[in-house]
Amino acid sequence: MKNINPYTLMFGKEPIQMISRIGETDEIYRNFLADTSPWQVYMITGVRGSGKTVQMTEISKRICKEDNWIVVELKPANDLLVDLAAKLYNESKAGEIIRSAKLNLSFWGIGIELDNSEKLTNIEVAVVKMLESLNKHNKRVLITIDEVTNTHEMKVFSSAFQIFVRKDLPVYLIMTGLYVNIDALQNEKTLTFLYRAPKIYLKALNMGSIARQYKKTFELTDEETRKMAKMTRGYSFAFQVLGYCTYENNGDYKGAIDKYREYLDEYVYNKIWSELSAKDKKIMYVIATTEGRKISDIREKLDMKSNEWSPYRERLIRRGLLNGNERGYISFALPCFEDYVLDNYYME
Repeated sequence: MKNINPYTLMFGKEPIQMISRIGETDEIYRNFLADTSPWQVYMITGVRGSGKTVQMTEISKRICKEDNWIVVELKPANDLLVDLAAKLYNESKAGEIIRSAKLNLSFWGIGIELDNSEKLTNIEVAVVKMLESLNKHNKRVLITIDEVTNTHEMKVFSSAFQIFVRKDLPVYLIMTGLYVNIDALQNEKTLTFLYRAPKIYLKALNMGSIARQYKKTFELTDEETRKMAKMTRGYSFAFQVLGYCTYENNGDYKGAIDKYREYLDEYVYNKIWSELSAKDKKIMYVIATTEGRKISDIREKLDMKSNEWSPYRERLIRRGLLNGNERGYISFALPCFEDYVLDNYYME
């Protein structure tokens, strides 16, 4: 029987073979556990498939092992405050403390009707009282929300969370999301505290780490695993896809390249491309067709002045599609994406 493939094509699933972002994970963990935490909110952003959900899960699992911490995962489409109250009430460590405080949450369908107690009918007030009860028992609450968008539910929750922080309640938050969605939420006039919150932009994985991981799995030379690593450009999902396809192809990565590119197109690039504006697509096409990728040549082809070019360049870099590390030049951040652009630009 063939062994289980240690790589995965599923987004958000923690694979058997993965590369941890140790520095960023340690930073969040260390700051949250500090006696006086400098930050109570972190936002993790990056292109689709960059490992946002996996990193958030890794942090929450680590914090969950701490005795005085309670971890609650919320879904962005739900009524987040009601969802938070219900999950705290039903969580083993938190629920016992909340029930002993005799908080009457029956108005929200949470718990049971209590005699001689005030029925709480404002969910924000109810959550504040729950968090105050937990604080008296030295408990801290980490809330995680995956793939946030600028919805009414998120704005209501974020406004309430801002109040929790002002009241010095022991509540912490990690949110993940695409750059455009995080940016839209941050720029809400009533949510300025989010604009100041630290943002973790997930960059390319370390090439040496990728090569070493492949070396553990496949009977290949160092030169071959380095070539595989370069094929991924450090893109987290590409690392998984190339490993998956190579494993399915009995360790022959060269024979797996066509399938590798097909999976990237179908699972990620089609969606990324559909979310770009017509102007963004034109810019990406001109970059793909400009030899050497010199910015001055690209701007000349686009007939764009520097002040016109800069906002597009910055946004596409923030979205994780372009790499601007080399002064005066621009390149594609994702593997094979320039080929995708060339194949699809005139298919609009």
